[in-house]
Amino acid sequence: MDIKNAQIIVDEWIKTHGVRYFNELTNMAQLTEEVGEVARIIARRYGEQSEKESDKDKDLGEELADVVFVVLCLANQTGIDLQAAFDAKMVKKTKRDHDRHHGNKKLQ
Repeated sequence: MDIKNAQIIVDEWIKTHGVRYFNELTNMAQLTEEVGEVARIIARRYGEQSEKESDKDKDLGEELADVVFVVLCLANQTGIDLQAAFDAKMVKKTKRDHDRHHGNKKLQ
């Protein structure tokens, strides 16, 4: 599935199940909350913090999908073609960063 189709699927879901989009500020707060949940899992599972028993069943993939869902909502409600924005970003990053990381001794 490409990003454009994902935006359509989310929009159809909102219209069918969600009544309407939350306003942009609410979705921004929700995005922050979802990113925090991702950060909690990563900090405890892959970082130095101990993982609490109650966090061991948390699904990182599900939490990342929550982040993507809210990002798609924000793109839809603000009129952003996220596929076009992503494609343009990849072109920009490729031009800018093609040789940059190969010379980074920290990554060797």
